[in-house]
Amino acid sequence: MTSPFIPRCLAVLIGSLPLEDPQEALDLVLRRTPDIPLWVQLPCRKQEGMISQFLPGMPGLTGAPGDEVVRTDTPDFDDQLLSFYEEYMAVVDEQQDLLQSRFAMDPAVAEGFFLFLERVSALAVPPAAVKGQITGPITLTTAVKDQSGAVIYYDDRLRDAAVKLLAQRARWQVRKLSALGKPVILFLDEPALAGFGTSEFTSISRPDVLSCLEEVIDAVRSEGGIAGIHVCANTDWSLVLGTSIGIVNFDAFSYFDRFVLYADDLIRFVDSGGIVAWGIVPTSRAEDIDEQTVDSLFSRWQDQIEKTAALGVDRERLLRQSLITPSCGTGSIDRAHAERVLELTASLSDKIRNSG
Repeated sequence: MTSPFIPRCLAVLIGSLPLEDPQEALDLVLRRTPDIPLWVQLPCRKQEGMISQFLPGMPGLTGAPGDEVVRTDTPDFDDQLLSFYEEYMAVVDEQQDLLQSRFAMDPAVAEGFFLFLERVSALAVPPAAVKGQITGPITLTTAVKDQSGAVIYYDDRLRDAAVKLLAQRARWQVRKLSALGKPVILFLDEPALAGFGTSEFTSISRPDVLSCLEEVIDAVRSEGGIAGIHVCANTDWSLVLGTSIGIVNFDAFSYFDRFVLYADDLIRFVDSGGIVAWGIVPTSRAEDIDEQTVDSLFSRWQDQIEKTAALGVDRERLLRQSLITPSCGTGSIDRAHAERVLELTASLSDKIRNSG
C-alpha cells in the first residue's frame, strides 16, 4: 500500500463540476488545484453522467445515455458476451493493445479527459500528481438494470463483465495519465457503499464486495497508479480500510465521528502508508457552504486531527499522509456554490500547509 507520493495536505477535487464547457471547467481546476489537477466530468451532459460515462463496451448495452439497459434476451447476447471475453483475454495477455481496445474511453463521453492530457502536458510548472476517477463497481452494478428491471449485480455473468470492463478502463486511464510523467491517482467513486449493511443490500455479501473492489484496485496498481476510493456518506469503514486501497476519501464534515469508530482499522491503514483524504468542505447543503469560512473549517479540521491522534494514529504521519477535498463532487449544485467549494478547498489546504 505504501506510496512514494507524500501529499502533505495538498488539495484535490472529487471529479464533477456544474459547467458545460470543458475548457472553462479545466481552467477552474488548474487555477484552484494546480498541484493535483484532475480531468473534469460534466454531468450536465447526459453522456458524462457517472454511470453512462463508463458503460460503453458492456455486452448487451442498449438505450440512450441515462436510460441504459443491459439486455440478455436478444438473439446475439451470447455472441456479444463471448466477444467481450475474447477481447478481454487478448488485452490481459497483451495480444491486443489496451489503448486500442473497447476499454479505451471515447472523446464523445469524456471530452475533458483528452483536453486534460493536452493542457497538462503543456504546463510551464508541472503538477505534483494528476488525478482521474471512475465509477466504482458496486455503484455501477447496482445502478444498471437488465430488461426485467433487475440490477445487473445479481446476474453473475453481467456483474463479472461489468467489473472487468471497469478494471480495464481504469488501466487504460492510468496508462494514459502516466504519460504526463507524474504520480497518477485514480479514485473509485462508490456512493452506493453507503447502503452496504442496510436492508436494501442484505443480499450483497462482504466477500463479493471486496472481490469486486479488489479487481479494480489491482488493475490501477498494475499500471503503477495509486488507487483511491470516495464514499460520500457513511459506510462500513472496516470493509473499505481492509482493502488494498491507497487513499480513503470520506465526508469529514458530516461523518467524522462515525469514521473514527474504526480506529484499529484506521491505525493499520495509516501505518501501512495509506493516505486519508479529508472531505472537510461541505457540498450537500447550500447553507453549509455559505456559513463556512476557511478559519471555521481549519478549526474543525484541527480538532479532528487531534481526536484522531488521541486514538493512537501517529499525528505527524497522518499530516504527511493527508489530502484536503470537498465532501463530494459539485456537479449537482449551482455554479456559484461550486466555485465557493473550490475556493474553500484550495484556501484551506494553503492555510494548513502554512500553519507548520
